[in-house]
Amino acid sequence: MPIQAVEPRRLYRQIADQIASLIRRGEYKPGARLPPERDLAKRLGVSRPSVREALIALEVEGYVEVRIGSGVYVADAQQVARRQVLPPDSGPFELIDARRLIESECAALAARHATAAQLRQMKSALASMSRDRNKHVVPLDGDHVFHLRIAEASGNSALALVVRTLWAQRTGPLFLRLEHHFDTPALWSAAIDEHQAVLDAIAARDPAAARAAMRRHLQAAGRRFQRSFGH
Repeated sequence: MPIQAVEPRRLYRQIADQIASLIRRGEYKPGARLPPERDLAKRLGVSRPSVREALIALEVEGYVEVRIGSGVYVADAQQVARRQVLPPDSGPFELIDARRLIESECAALAARHATAAQLRQMKSALASMSRDRNKHVVPLDGDHVFHLRIAEASGNSALALVVRTLWAQRTGPLFLRLEHHFDTPALWSAAIDEHQAVLDAIAARDPAAARAAMRRHLQAAGRRFQRSFGH
């Protein structure tokens, strides 16, 4: 049999597998509440965002149920038996970090290189987000288009490809499940205001301001998804 390359498991996957093993062995019974994230992080010697990524993976796979304001509970045996296999996506917080680094530079380059037509496309995408928000529809399509148009306006096709790849994971099951727990009109109103600041800086042809506005937007996105699940 040919030797195959060994792919290192992502940290959140290692944490999730360890907790899943405890659940399968009966250390945590169906209906039991798991220890708080801060306690799990301390016991495992990892960061709280990594624990949160692991818990979201376990929720998607059917091992646990996240109840905002209460905590994370072990699912019933039937739900665990129907577990879903996740794609090997990056963790949501890793993804946000990568996007902050790359898309901030895309915004700075767009401030230098965006054409009038590309600026109109960004404005149209932002208007679409506002319309969807006002209709109580999650404005993810407009959000997606807005960020892709900025990447394309950078003038660097390789950067645009990287952003498209990152967005494929941003719309994957891990990120969408995490976002679902915090998805409110207030969240999207804040995000739209942050997008407007990015667009204003690009339209003003101010690379430093565009870079800073995109960085603030993605830092804020990370903070929004770190609110406590429960006590």
